[in-house]
Amino acid sequence: MEEVRNHQIVLKHYVNGFPKETDLPLVTSSTIRLKLPEASTAVLVKNLYLSCDPYLRGRMSKTQGSYFNSFTPGSPIDGLGVAKVIDSGHPNFKKGDLVWGATGWEEYSIIKTPDALFKIQDTNVPLSYYTGILGMPGLTAYVGFYDICAPKKGEYVFVSAAAGAVGQLVGQFAKLSGCYVVGSAGTKEKVDLLKNKFGFDEAFNYKEEQDLDAALKRYFPNGIDIYFENVGGKMLEAVLPNMRTNGRISACGMISQYNLEQGEGVRNLSHIVGKSLRMQGFIVTNYFHMYSKYMEMIMPLIKQGKICYIEDVVEGLESAPAALIGLFSGRNVGKQVVVVARE
Repeated sequence: MEEVRNHQIVLKHYVNGFPKETDLPLVTSSTIRLKLPEASTAVLVKNLYLSCDPYLRGRMSKTQGSYFNSFTPGSPIDGLGVAKVIDSGHPNFKKGDLVWGATGWEEYSIIKTPDALFKIQDTNVPLSYYTGILGMPGLTAYVGFYDICAPKKGEYVFVSAAAGAVGQLVGQFAKLSGCYVVGSAGTKEKVDLLKNKFGFDEAFNYKEEQDLDAALKRYFPNGIDIYFENVGGKMLEAVLPNMRTNGRISACGMISQYNLEQGEGVRNLSHIVGKSLRMQGFIVTNYFHMYSKYMEMIMPLIKQGKICYIEDVVEGLESAPAALIGLFSGRNVGKQVVVVARE
């Protein structure tokens, strides 16, 4: 029976403040057999692509009340990825199937509860897309914009962290819905992408703005109907007084807060009452039942060239820690993907 040494990314210890690459060392585990026991109902996969996502930062700390469990120090971390089935004891999967879903940050993973895996049916697009536009970030953009914000033609939309895995899609969905959309990002390169590649009406570099409230008034003299929230903190505080009556805020993430030992307060919450605003956070795993509906919408748009998606791809499992940590300084341009192996 073939056995291999399995390379893995482990959490060295719980993290406070900004994480470092040394918090996530690459180790070589004991051997793993590439054949499951006879009675197993698990799925053994070879990981191809791993998804770097901001929510993983919370799992690097010992947290309580989080929507995801903390990682265990000394053990491999896990997240979302694309993989190929090597062996299966589960009736829904067979050897050779391509899947996306929860998997380990390692070369090979044994997935004991494979019901949360999605079988990949369409391989006429890059497989890495299933970490992004055809995976969790894509569904996040779809749910947060269409289901929670219910856009109407002609409305004014603001997207923070707009060049990221989710934001770039929200902006394009807004344009397809006939909305006026402005995005914020942290470099000139990203601002240019928003306007020239993704079709945003305007974009600005938030790092160059001394007064975020003034910047939003400049780009939205009539106010904001929809805010897709990825940042939190000072950005949310600036947005609230610039919202229009009956505006909607979809809270997908708050990346500015993830590495703070003490989170920032928001002083303008009274605008939620005075302007009859609706602000709703959501966890995309609660909306996986909408995935097939999302695929029916997005796949034709990709194939017709009506929507585009930018990935920031790094090669090798050893590159994964730097890629993940780079999210929190804005190093990536587009969806951050790690190539573990190519099919």
